[in-house]
Amino acid sequence: MADRGAERARSRTDDPVTAADAAREAFAEAFGGPPEGVWAAPGRVNVIGEHTDYNDGFVLPVALPHTTRAAVARRDDGLVALVSAQHPGERVEVSVVELAPGRPGGWAGYPAGVVHALRERVPGGVSVLVDGDVPAGMGLSSSAALSCSVALALRDLAAPDLAVADLVDVARRAENDFVGAPTGILDQSASLLCTPGHALFLDTRDRSTEQVPLDLRAAGLELLVVDTGTTHDHATGGYGDRRRECEQAAERLGVRALRDVPDVAALAPLDDGTPEGTVLLKRARHIVTENARVLEVVRILRETPDPAAIGPVLTAGHASLRDDFEISTVELDTAVATAREAGAAGARMVGGGFGGSAVVLVDAGRTDDVARAIDDRFAQQGFPPPRAFAVVPSTGARRLA
Repeated sequence: MADRGAERARSRTDDPVTAADAAREAFAEAFGGPPEGVWAAPGRVNVIGEHTDYNDGFVLPVALPHTTRAAVARRDDGLVALVSAQHPGERVEVSVVELAPGRPGGWAGYPAGVVHALRERVPGGVSVLVDGDVPAGMGLSSSAALSCSVALALRDLAAPDLAVADLVDVARRAENDFVGAPTGILDQSASLLCTPGHALFLDTRDRSTEQVPLDLRAAGLELLVVDTGTTHDHATGGYGDRRRECEQAAERLGVRALRDVPDVAALAPLDDGTPEGTVLLKRARHIVTENARVLEVVRILRETPDPAAIGPVLTAGHASLRDDFEISTVELDTAVATAREAGAAGARMVGGGFGGSAVVLVDAGRTDDVARAIDDRFAQQGFPPPRAFAVVPSTGARRLA
């Protein structure tokens, strides 16, 4: 299972010429002429640092080889025309001046939200065709890949003065304000800033970044992404509840954000014996310890040539997400526990939670064995068959043609 999934991931995304040509052809078929260019932005998987971004904390993502491609051309009739290869037969058209949060909705809201944020730069409108292979609903930031591919395209075509940091804000506003998904800047920063063979160490407060070496291939390691078959939705799921709980905890502690809490001992004022206090203590404890785990992983990667040494820290992160943040599922817990039993260096759930994927750090030679063990355990438990594919840190957003 894992070797076939990994091969699919690489063959579909590692040939930018083929991907660009396919997007060009699809655009011409949909709009009757060629695009002005084709841009790609990847999904991401977070090595460590879950739910810390909207708490002004630290994160450590890598880019996936999977991308969303956007073929784009400017128009002169004031319309935004949107087509997706993943939604055949559906064409969304709305005038630039009528763009508003929720109009249009669904998948089209993400590119439309980007156009809305840059509407003064493209008053004549745009035609956009999107295609890609970032799996949706797996906690791998397919929505950010979609938003960032279009944001990069519009920057190159109509707003060359915008820096990458500006594009992060544009894509985030598209998700936060237009679609209504309360994400931080992790997903967009990862999609736009990651580089091959590195993890992106991002301080979400001051936005300082460091490319931390994480050459898994050279170390004989892979990240096995395991889709449990359960899905999540940031806009309607419990993600927003967790964000509000973190804000409430910070307010009670009198700090700007949970990033400012120095250690777990400083969380004692939250433990007031009430059910609400107990919940806020657990949420805050995850954020404080997760920030510490990010710093620990970065230290290890800076100081040791063996990335497998970060495995136990990843597994500890899963326990915190399961017990304190309470966003794991029985399927995710099963995948993580089975991977560890099968010899993985470490494993944890990733993404917003309430479903989605787990990520497993494993020797490349044992990837198939670990994937098979998870497959067998899911069958024994009566869960839907999981999907798995192996990845290594890949390239961030770029123009393909």
